[in-house]
Amino acid sequence: MNITITPSRLQGSVEAPPSKSLTQRAIAAGLLTGGTTVIHNPSFCNDSLAAMSMVQALGATVVREEERINIMAGERPSGPVTLNCGESGLALRMFAPVAALLSDSVTFTGEGSLLRRPVSMISEALSQLGVKVEAMEGLLPLKLSGRLRPGRAFIDGSSGSQLLTGLLMALPMADGESQIDVASLTSKPYIGLTLGLLADFGIRVEHENFRSFMIPGNQAYRAHEYTVEGDWSGAAFLVVAGATAGRVTVDGLNPWSLQADRAVLHALEEAGVAMVTGPCGITSSLSGLRSFTFDATDTPDLFPPLAALAARCEGTSRIRGVGRLRHKESDRAEAIADVLEAMRIKVNLSGDEMLITGGRVHGATVSSHNDHRIAMMAAVMAAGAAGPVTIAGAEAVNKSYPGFYNDLISLGTSVS
Repeated sequence: MNITITPSRLQGSVEAPPSKSLTQRAIAAGLLTGGTTVIHNPSFCNDSLAAMSMVQALGATVVREEERINIMAGERPSGPVTLNCGESGLALRMFAPVAALLSDSVTFTGEGSLLRRPVSMISEALSQLGVKVEAMEGLLPLKLSGRLRPGRAFIDGSSGSQLLTGLLMALPMADGESQIDVASLTSKPYIGLTLGLLADFGIRVEHENFRSFMIPGNQAYRAHEYTVEGDWSGAAFLVVAGATAGRVTVDGLNPWSLQADRAVLHALEEAGVAMVTGPCGITSSLSGLRSFTFDATDTPDLFPPLAALAARCEGTSRIRGVGRLRHKESDRAEAIADVLEAMRIKVNLSGDEMLITGGRVHGATVSSHNDHRIAMMAAVMAAGAAGPVTIAGAEAVNKSYPGFYNDLISLGTSVS
């Protein structure tokens, strides 16, 4: 799908989209309870729909309503199970340990870019805990045989935290204590998010400075009603839109959230964004912007909105953590550079840094690279561009934020 965005002055308020990361974690937790979990304000993006399908295949009953999901825990599967993760890397890595806890034979499949993303880290971890893992050339499909056992395992956390999240969710239900030692953990705030959700569901995990995790076994998840927070990852695009093209208020954000991408506030402040924060939201306004430096190693999803911000800042901004972008839905570093350069913004990839020199954003035809965050970045830049911007593959936003274009339209953006 192609859409064209005509430059517009934005004005108004929108509700932050629900967090897909918390929605997926809550869906997995609902599967592991012994009763009925009600998830309020869930994200119904494609990644969440994949997670809902997966817990159904693992024995739960899922009832979707307009603003909530009901998950009734059921019998564990008695035979081989096939789980389709869609394009969700979190679903794959989080559900691998969970599925190995519940079934003797599980095959994971996927779609699109997920078929090109490596799965070797799953094999290395689960094989230490009694699971036989088979994968063709380190890619999907991935077959797990044998149940997850308690024990001690070492994992390399340099490629992300999603597999560790899955281990922390599954091992509390194993029949003994476990210890996970982690080297070079990136995205630590995402593990903080997982630990917070586990505590909400009555699960206890201890850790030593995010390097060693002690997990008591034989714990039980508490079925209850859980409300998903507004998503700081998606809201970051809206806040940048206000800072570069008008005045936007984003409601429904928890200022004390454990979400990693709340760190966007630090970059916005350094860039001189005219901003007012309140107990439930944030307002950003068009103003003079200056270059900034930000380390996104622990918050790689902030790269695209911060690139859109840097494109309008005076001077050269430096965003660190490029290495975290190579195995996203696209090679996100190259995709960001491609879109910015098409809009005549100078970009330089230097080692682990992306240097962006701000200037006048020109109209262009760009590709989303089948990456939801690239599509949103291009749309935000288009709102304040000097001419219309056409985005090819614009439907990629459905992966995380299906209402994104409607929200932009409500703020005054012309989308055709």
